[in-house]
Amino acid sequence: MTDAKDELNPIHCFPTTIYVIKKPEFLENTRKVVDEYVEKKKKEQGGTHEVYPVYMTDNLYEDPRMEDLCAYIGATAWNILGEQGYDMRNFSTSFTEMWAQQHYKYSGMDQHVHGHGAQIVGFYFLKTPQNGSVATFHDPRAGKVQLGLPEFDPANITHASNAINVAPEDGTLIFTNAWLAHSFTRNASNDPMTFIHFNLTAVANPPMPAAEVI
Repeated sequence: MTDAKDELNPIHCFPTTIYVIKKPEFLENTRKVVDEYVEKKKKEQGGTHEVYPVYMTDNLYEDPRMEDLCAYIGATAWNILGEQGYDMRNFSTSFTEMWAQQHYKYSGMDQHVHGHGAQIVGFYFLKTPQNGSVATFHDPRAGKVQLGLPEFDPANITHASNAINVAPEDGTLIFTNAWLAHSFTRNASNDPMTFIHFNLTAVANPPMPAAEVI
């Protein structure tokens, strides 16, 4: 039997991390580009947001106006994987998808993960109205969720948590591993919520050419 006074030495293993940073300096340019893409999608689909409660744009990462934001996201994703212990010396990060979503009232996003080689996923929030959607990240350990006891206080982030909510603001940038399931609550605002969703993979760098022998 463990004495109540014993000091246990915990080993924290298999961590799950969500990285959050404010980057408002990209907002003005990104909003302008995304508004253009959203309007294009609205014209293509026709109807109104009562018919289409969410508009999803075409890929953005090849648009030269997005170069600065894409460079920052790509470099940050590379650093995250390196800090997590992955050997990134022979790899570069590359976008597989980067699109904007504009969610109107009652629109949300169901729980899902991104496969097909994705390593890092994330979001950049452009317009976050009051009572808008909240990003939710779900415990990836199915066995723990199935067998877990009731949480003492679900408002606190603890080892017992089954899901973590992150309430974004304009300019919030979020990164996490692609295997972490995420979703969005329903937008309860009368105003639309707009954000960019992106996925990145790791691509092996081409081998250096052999030195010429003279």
